[in-house]
Amino acid sequence: MRDKKMLINVLFAVVILLAAGALFLLRGAGRDPDTPLKAQLIYGDDSAVLDLPLDTDAVYDVDTGYLTVHVEVKDGAARFIDSPCPDHICEGYGWLTLEDQTATCLPARAVLTIAPAA
Repeated sequence: MRDKKMLINVLFAVVILLAAGALFLLRGAGRDPDTPLKAQLIYGDDSAVLDLPLDTDAVYDVDTGYLTVHVEVKDGAARFIDSPCPDHICEGYGWLTLEDQTATCLPARAVLTIAPAA
């Protein structure tokens, strides 16, 4: 009986891993690699949206209504820098370069993500 449960658990794990692998491969299948990307900062209680071009190096200081976040765009990538929050977790996400990559600053109620520019 114990071996049967073990076999069922292994089969279940294999099915889940295969499904995750298929989803991972299909995720990028429909995207045109030539489509330009942008950084998008969504912030505050009203979910304001600020589009940041990735082709222009700059530092943006945005008052979210809670804290002022600082986003750096450089060489086609974006990141949180010099966070005023106590734990600086958002800075730990590092540079975002790929579509759907996301970094969040919870104290500032801000989300930085990479999205298609078109």
